[in-house]
Amino acid sequence: MNSEEYLERIGFHGSMDKLDLVTLKLIHKQHVMSVPFENLSIHCGERITMDIEAIFNKIVRCSRGGWCLENNLLFGWLMRELGYNTTMLGSRVLGDNECDHETHLINKVVIDGKPYVTDVSFGVSFQIWEPLELVSGKDQPQAGGIFRLIDKGEFWVLEKTSRKPEVLNPDFAKSSLVNREETKQIYCFTLTPRQPDHFFETSHTLQTDPNSLFTNKSICSLQTQTGFRALVGWTYSEVTYKPEEGVDIFDMKQVTDDEIEQILREKFKIKLQNKLQTVNKKACYTI
Repeated sequence: MNSEEYLERIGFHGSMDKLDLVTLKLIHKQHVMSVPFENLSIHCGERITMDIEAIFNKIVRCSRGGWCLENNLLFGWLMRELGYNTTMLGSRVLGDNECDHETHLINKVVIDGKPYVTDVSFGVSFQIWEPLELVSGKDQPQAGGIFRLIDKGEFWVLEKTSRKPEVLNPDFAKSSLVNREETKQIYCFTLTPRQPDHFFETSHTLQTDPNSLFTNKSICSLQTQTGFRALVGWTYSEVTYKPEEGVDIFDMKQVTDDEIEQILREKFKIKLQNKLQTVNKKACYTI
């Protein structure tokens, strides 16, 4: 394991002379543009582990993606390896069945006394491309919309104001995958430091519980320079952000089992070692 391999994997070739915000932003964005948010291991008969060396091998050396417990754990390791003041945090995703537990891992990075929230693995339209300054109520515009961190006293909330979705394919005009909430609260978190073992039981539950979102849907998404791509079950979407027009364009289509391997290879640069059992059971999830 070394940071140079990681930086090569995400295509970061910038200077590491300064551990400043500019460098952090560049690394953060390169990660979300290069490493998919995906839970495909669950549907390939593979166990997802929180062993940092196994995650490094999977994401860096095998060019796979991962879910937040992998991506953000690895990103936090990189930040510490580079010398950033980094603290692991736990968050509760709002609006799903797991919201009573800290199922989402994020990191806090302090630069020149100012704290920032980094999160390279939420995926789809709720993915931040750059760190968010930990300031309550401040509008922080990014490509996907306007993000805000709100201090509620005992915890912080991340919310996003989105643009109107415009679905090109009429067959998907009423798709439950399309987020139509103008302002959506994404997750809440405290500033209590966490260690990897805090998430061990959660990791096991999310990949084994029949009620978990991740056992009910096979998901893969990757940010692009103009939006993001997503494969949820047999639905493939390419979303283009159009902030100048106040809309996001959803180009969605249904694909077959025979097409999925090619889509993963060409659109997400993923080649699976084991056979994927595509799943799209009823569960609350929007892109």
